[in-house]
Amino acid sequence: MRLFLSRLHFPVTTLGPGRRAGIWFQGCSLHCPGCISTDTWIHERGQTTVADVIQTISPWLHEADGVTISGGEPFEQLEALEALLIALREEIGPDKDVLVYSGHTWEKISRRLSTWAGLADALISDPFVRSGSQTFVWRGSDNQRLHLLTELGRKRYSDSRHALRETLPKALDVYFDGDTVWMAGIPEAGSLTQITQALADAGFASAASDGDPISPQPFPVFA
Repeated sequence: MRLFLSRLHFPVTTLGPGRRAGIWFQGCSLHCPGCISTDTWIHERGQTTVADVIQTISPWLHEADGVTISGGEPFEQLEALEALLIALREEIGPDKDVLVYSGHTWEKISRRLSTWAGLADALISDPFVRSGSQTFVWRGSDNQRLHLLTELGRKRYSDSRHALRETLPKALDVYFDGDTVWMAGIPEAGSLTQITQALADAGFASAASDGDPISPQPFPVFA
């Protein structure tokens, strides 16, 4: 099964509990204003296969506490997402969880999820709203909802469903890839202005367009 991905990474510590393998889908038609991951909007870029993804992340899964799938918009590649979830469940077994992010409303995607029983343990739904408040953990804006889909999901995420961001340290994951710096997580409102300015002072040019966009995806900063 082919799919289009933006990137894979381990460890991710800011998008779900513990140390996680991160999978970012490529392609999104939602175009939420203020999204910091506009590089993931373009469709049909980064073609790969489910088998190749599993082969790449398999060494990470022995150390990972779970897997986070984001994007882009995973639900714009429905067949590929289902195939990936099936393959992941077979690979990680019953003790590691799968968290999926989607910008679609729960009402739109819940019927599809009902046919995927047991494949994803938790899901964060709904579009990012730039003007919304930002107090809940792992969510870019408070309108986004955390849904617990399995017993494992309820066990691992029940305490986080209404947990405030102040319960977690303020952090972003930072990755270095040649002359590119990638950051993943949910930035504090206004924090990108400070990061962009610090990078500019150090001679780097940022791909972030302004200071307040927040979304559950990483953004590139090019040297």
